[in-house]
Amino acid sequence: MDTSITIVSFVFFTALVGVITWWLTRGDQHGTSAGYFLAGRTLTGGYIAGSLMLTNLSTEQLVGLNGAAYKDGICVMAWEVVAGMSLVVMALLFLPRYLKSGIATIPEFLETRFDERTRSITSFIFIVAYAGILLPIILYTGATGMIGILDLQNMLGLGDVPTVLGMETDWFLLWVVVWLIGIIGSIYAIFGGLRTVAVSDTLNGFGLLVGGALIVWFGLAAINGKFGFEALGNNPLTAIETLQTANPEKFNSIGGPDSSVPFSTLFTGVLLLNLFYWSTNQQIIQRTFGASSLKEGQKGVLMAGFLKILAPLILVLPGIIAYQLFHETLPMESKDLAYGKLVQHVLPTPLAGFFAAAIMGAILSSFNSALNSTATLFSLGVYQHMIRPGATENEVIRSGKWFGTIIAVTSMTVAPLLAGQDSIFGYLQKMNGLYFIPIFSVVLIGLCTKRVPAIAANIALVVGFVVIALGYFVPTLANLLAGPFREFHFLGVVFAMLIGMMLFIGAINPLATPYEQKDSGAVDMTSWPLAWPVGIGLIITVLSIYGYFADFSVLWTAASN
Repeated sequence: MDTSITIVSFVFFTALVGVITWWLTRGDQHGTSAGYFLAGRTLTGGYIAGSLMLTNLSTEQLVGLNGAAYKDGICVMAWEVVAGMSLVVMALLFLPRYLKSGIATIPEFLETRFDERTRSITSFIFIVAYAGILLPIILYTGATGMIGILDLQNMLGLGDVPTVLGMETDWFLLWVVVWLIGIIGSIYAIFGGLRTVAVSDTLNGFGLLVGGALIVWFGLAAINGKFGFEALGNNPLTAIETLQTANPEKFNSIGGPDSSVPFSTLFTGVLLLNLFYWSTNQQIIQRTFGASSLKEGQKGVLMAGFLKILAPLILVLPGIIAYQLFHETLPMESKDLAYGKLVQHVLPTPLAGFFAAAIMGAILSSFNSALNSTATLFSLGVYQHMIRPGATENEVIRSGKWFGTIIAVTSMTVAPLLAGQDSIFGYLQKMNGLYFIPIFSVVLIGLCTKRVPAIAANIALVVGFVVIALGYFVPTLANLLAGPFREFHFLGVVFAMLIGMMLFIGAINPLATPYEQKDSGAVDMTSWPLAWPVGIGLIITVLSIYGYFADFSVLWTAASN
């Protein structure tokens, strides 16, 4: 009976998001590139914030970041809290330049600043990275995370069944969940366009925030000895006091040299990866290009910044709660099991279906956003720009739908084959570094200089990729860079080298005529009057959080040893 309730409630909440999304977007016009790829430039602040947040949230974060918190404590909040500062930079410095150009993709902006070759190189890098790496891993990690967090084998009564349709049960379940996620996500991304993605993201985001908050609430209640719906009368403050008293080392915002986020890396690799992710990553920022005005875009980005500051409540605190409950039975090497174990331990069965729908929403958001961005990059950067420059609007849109369908089917086929691979999360991070750093350095130079020529940008893209690849994959160099401390600093060194190289080329071979950005007139460029005060307030909030939880003694102790 409990399983039936879970399945019915899961289907109900998942379908409810689909129905509401269809109702809100049923009148959208998808007959033009702007309508399909940029939501007709009609997105308001709330939709932008919701879509930014849920595109970022994924089972990888729920499982991985809470697992890191299980081991290292709140210092891992850096990935979330520093993002708040990165979003301020995006809202105040990057977004006005992007919207002024009226672009749909980052490669398109680089073409206006440098040349067609720069656009072609970056389009190719993005498409290969998203289609060959990001999409299959989103599907695989999403499916395995959902299976583990919700214990689907036992929930569906397959725990003691060795095979299904001639396949091992766990293998069969992986294929089913991967294709379920892929098909539903493809419907949103391919047939709905960006506005459909943004609306569904916002609705799913609300569900995930509620579901994540419930896990925290029930987890804190479990520390107080209350389980199930007894938690409704729980006082969470007493449980937090218990956590702090029992595990004071887990509440230090300063990560020591042995933690997964050493303090010094906040100023090199962690900061650079955050800045790229929130200001240059096409998958994330495409919804900001669909803003109805600069004012609404800034509202949405800064709103997302404040949400990122609150994100550790559902992405870090549960890991510390799990440590308090399970540290005697769950070893550190199994830290990634902490969140799933906590969910199974504290979540009342009647709410399992709702939480499953929330998890599904997070996975769908990451998948359909990456798929929509891949289709956009192909249609506008390859098909219209390189294959058929004279293509009509309908032909451009149709090419995106066909390409998106092919990529989706390919990703759904490849994703289950990742099962059994070692260090898949480490592999993903390395692949991200290959293109994060070169592209971000080129975009930054493009925004901040007027005489650096295209040849400098093109060389930086290639050299950056090659140098990072050598550092990661040549055994001798890889051994020297082993560990997050050195790898993050390595990215910072490469970034500084690329910046210096481009400035040097610009000094000896400057553009004859300095670059001047032109206003495309596509977007109302009236800035939000509160943008700067809110942005400064957000930065102060981030620094205050770090200061409140900071204990620098871990650094002095490490130095003395």
